Amino acid sequence: MANVTPIKKETHQNIKIAAKRDLSHVENQHIAPITAPEYTQAATSYPIVIVKDQGTERYRSVVMLGLEAGENLYHKKEGWNAVYIPQSISIAPFSLGLDPEKEKTLTACVDLDNQFVGEDKEHELFDAEGKDTEFFKGVQDSLGRLYDNEVMNEKFIKELADNDLLLELEVRISFASGETKKLVGLYNIDEKKVQELSDDKVLDFHKRGLFIPIHAMLGSVGQINRLAQLRNQSDSEVKVNAIRFVPVTPETEAEK
Repeated sequence: MANVTPIKKETHQNIKIAAKRDLSHVENQHIAPITAPEYTQAATSYPIVIVKDQGTERYRSVVMLGLEAGENLYHKKEGWNAVYIPQSISIAPFSLGLDPEKEKTLTACVDLDNQFVGEDKEHELFDAEGKDTEFFKGVQDSLGRLYDNEVMNEKFIKELADNDLLLELEVRISFASGETKKLVGLYNIDEKKVQELSDDKVLDFHKRGLFIPIHAMLGSVGQINRLAQLRNQSDSEVKVNAIRFVPVTPETEAEK
């Protein structure tokens, strides 16, 4: 159970962070948040999709790490099985949270129950004078970039929604056992509608750099085959025969 708390020098003067940390905190996580500025690098390893938060109807982008809840095909005991690691994963045990002493202000937080946090670790957050160490300054810079990227990501997804460029998808999986499975509630970009954008809109998107994350997300769809490959190389007895993204249409809805 996480124990995330805002970092304060008055109470966390002696807290330190381990120099060597792994990614075991996401070993059972099948998706992870990703931001638009990361799409190009993330697309080399993961399928990037958009999902809706239940209740809020808010869209957010994620990378798929597995084919079912609790499965992370990229996490191995010997290391992470991809070149790029999403910021949301690599920043742990740190995160951004609301400062209880300053209204509507975000501050650096740490999970005090994380195995890599304790008074016997290597990296100090504060020096003997109570000032931020270079290590902690680096963490704060990383959190600041992550926040900026999350703001950019919300604006990017809003552009997609406002221009009706989101396409609902489902993943269809055929297993060697003969069983079939569908993963639903996923969205990507409607490539056909992108091609039908007006000249003015194309120029506007181009000038604002929106086509970079658009093409990265579209190109990432092929990484669904990497997930199938990783599943078949894993210890799982349930092997994948075929896997593909299928647009949700009135016809596919009728099949349910």
